[in-house]
Amino acid sequence: MKFFRTAMLAAALALPLAPLHALAETPPDVLVVAQNIDDIVAIDPAQAYEFTSGEFVTNVYDRLVQYDAEDTEKLAPGLATEWSSDAASKTIAFTLRDGVKFHSGNPVRPEDVFFSLKRTVVLNKAPAFILTQLGWTPENIAEMVKIDGNKIVIKYEGDFSPNFVLNVMASRPASVVDELTVMANEKDGDLGNAWLNANSAGSGPFKLRVFRPAEILTVDANPDYFKGAPKMKSVIIRHVAEAATQQLLLESGDVDMAQNLTPDQVAGLEGKGTVKIETYPQAAVHFLSFNQKTAALQPEAVWDAARYLVDYKGMTDSFLKGQMTTHQAFWPSGFPGALDDTPFTYDVEKAKKILADAGIKTPITVTLDVINSTPFTDMAQSLQSTFAQAGINFEIVPGTGAQVITKYRARTHEAMLLYWGPDFMDPHSNAKAFAYNADNADGSYQSTTTWRNAWAVPDEMNKATLAALAETDGAKRDAMYVDLQKQVQAKSPIVIMFQAVKQVALAPKVSGYVNGATSDFVYYRLVAKN
Repeated sequence: MKFFRTAMLAAALALPLAPLHALAETPPDVLVVAQNIDDIVAIDPAQAYEFTSGEFVTNVYDRLVQYDAEDTEKLAPGLATEWSSDAASKTIAFTLRDGVKFHSGNPVRPEDVFFSLKRTVVLNKAPAFILTQLGWTPENIAEMVKIDGNKIVIKYEGDFSPNFVLNVMASRPASVVDELTVMANEKDGDLGNAWLNANSAGSGPFKLRVFRPAEILTVDANPDYFKGAPKMKSVIIRHVAEAATQQLLLESGDVDMAQNLTPDQVAGLEGKGTVKIETYPQAAVHFLSFNQKTAALQPEAVWDAARYLVDYKGMTDSFLKGQMTTHQAFWPSGFPGALDDTPFTYDVEKAKKILADAGIKTPITVTLDVINSTPFTDMAQSLQSTFAQAGINFEIVPGTGAQVITKYRARTHEAMLLYWGPDFMDPHSNAKAFAYNADNADGSYQSTTTWRNAWAVPDEMNKATLAALAETDGAKRDAMYVDLQKQVQAKSPIVIMFQAVKQVALAPKVSGYVNGATSDFVYYRLVAKN
């Protein structure tokens, strides 16, 4: 009977509409994951800018240089075997690896690298700024990225260190796509964007089989991957928003991994022996922000008071226990340049005095957008309760991850509860997001928390952000970022509260799962079932 049920499940998993909840015991060569994946807006690497889409891109596409499963803290060769930089001429030359093929069977060519970088710049979707900050534009990209035999030579503008540029080239929008396949599916000049949001054209360890938003994401192993074939033939990520349902599926054997359990659930599972818990420090910071298009949220006294209306300890001692720590600066703890000071505590009387001294009339009523899943709804309810004591009333507006993020990007929210992870592992990634906004116009879209909250950052802070980016002395640069974080702590409509710690529950037989500090460092290639 056990063999029969396993065979039934293996057959069912091949069918996209299979009712998995009725079955048990996953196949030995298929990893089934329960996870909230409704944050995905796009999976085209030139557009993907969400946490879960980052996991997808990393497992399906390669970059010239990249952080890999074997060591998520070390920049390693990817499609390039080696590179040389010339800081004086602001160029880096990459030597392309021989013999690598895309999932289509097409060889990976220098032309594909050029096409991919140009495509990201021309499409100009949410993550394109990561590349365009190098001075690349649709008009000059042919001069900034050139092919020299089996080498790709990139040129950059601006006062950047080569290490900063290498981290940019290791980022998600620098992923290399198969030009021939993508352009065969182009429609109306979209450079294959619509097609790549439902298909894949990479060279990575996995290839997309099926993606249905807020339902399922399935990838199959690439047996010819240049670093070795994955041990799992397939990875199936099922959208399961409810933490309780994830636990039930894991304990019944219907899934091998649950990604979004609550601290109470984790505590209840530890020590049982039927499930193992693995913990991964994360670079994501969680914050409350106020849109400066909303008049009631414009006074600086509201920002100041808000920092004393968050019950940091109450949340981290209860429903966030083990999954978040108090952190009040934009660059995460554990990385060079981080600020670990936590000067704010829950103090209603102090918040009331700040508001009264500034002549702020209460009550103030604003909407608070939040992702409709654990722990975000619990955090929103805590904020609603504590802020109300000072006369700031939140009307909670729940939505899917995609709905909330789309609204945030359109600047149509009032207050927002959300999180942010670095786009690449350099403090400028978060400094630009939290401390820079030189053009606050509605038509000047920027993938930053400052622009999305319509906060016109003071010119002095903008200049300080650019100065830290240009600093070549490592110790001085770190000190400049610490100072920037203190400035944002002192005066900003963005209240940074916590840093995430990820707890993943796995079946005891699962090994080799790798989860680095960001969603771009989640790897399934080494996963095995023992």
